[in-house]
Amino acid sequence: MLMIGIAGKTLAPEEQDWIRAPMVCGVILFTRNFTSREQVSALCAEIRAVRGGPLLIAVDQEGGPVQRFRDGFTALPALALFGERYAIDAAGALQLAEQHGWLMASEMLALGIDLSFAPCIDLKRGNRAIGIRAFHEDPAVVAAFAVAYVRGMHRAGMAATLKHFPGHGSVLEDTHFDTAVDARTLAAIECEDLYPFGAGFAAGAEAVMMAHVAYPEVAPEPAGYSPRWIRELLQQQMKFGGIVFSDDIGMAAAESAGGIKARIDAHLDAGCDIVLVCAPTIVAEAIEAVSTREPVARSRWGTLLARAQPDWAVLVEAEAFQQTRAALAALRQETVA
Repeated sequence: MLMIGIAGKTLAPEEQDWIRAPMVCGVILFTRNFTSREQVSALCAEIRAVRGGPLLIAVDQEGGPVQRFRDGFTALPALALFGERYAIDAAGALQLAEQHGWLMASEMLALGIDLSFAPCIDLKRGNRAIGIRAFHEDPAVVAAFAVAYVRGMHRAGMAATLKHFPGHGSVLEDTHFDTAVDARTLAAIECEDLYPFGAGFAAGAEAVMMAHVAYPEVAPEPAGYSPRWIRELLQQQMKFGGIVFSDDIGMAAAESAGGIKARIDAHLDAGCDIVLVCAPTIVAEAIEAVSTREPVARSRWGTLLARAQPDWAVLVEAEAFQQTRAALAALRQETVA
């Protein structure tokens, strides 16, 4: 039920013990864990060998400002560039976004990584944390991109994770550092921010990541640990049956739930399946906090394991790969607002 972060580029003995713990179902990697393609591929293999069985390995490889692995990989354009292209050539922008999803997922799968937490389908409305990570401000346009991007990831063999439910784009605050409150009514959120999520679910997205944003007109607590948002609105009303991830409980906006154990309990009790514990300094405490809980059945989160692992040498020589890389390089030359 926990996805944890590790400190370096190889596993410390304590981290090996964490990965063996039955309540840990995954590891999330960051730039701090990366030197080269060869090194991170070896790290993934080391993690799996220590576990001795299935384990999710994830990363945030969205492109633009959020791309954890850069040297040796395609420089992925920010999603906002696709939104700008849409005004000129809607069909071409959607096709290229699908290719972005396919190429990104293919590169990560070739490393031995199961999940890149993508796509970000928040609305592009000036949020400090989201910014050019968002496709567009128009919900209908974002919905179209959500469908295209999920299709591209699926074509590569990777499950898709829509974030950040129910929508992080319409507040200014960055929840890494501040609390965020969205004062709109549920009716307004449904016809705006929730619209792309519905399209992404219909396209078969397997997971969703929650937002650490409070919507007081809908529920008193932030969405990430809100039973109303998760159980009632997401699972019952929108009929989403996939995996629900929390955002990182080390973020400032998660502190409203209390200490580490209180944060984890609040998220799990509200309906999250997997809680992200990204800071290695709190992992041991997090594992202890859930020691008496029943782990999430592997038959559930196992649906997110990679469906394919392409050979890197074959992948980069493929004509489709080279064409997509060239098209994305051309897009990166364009200005993003």
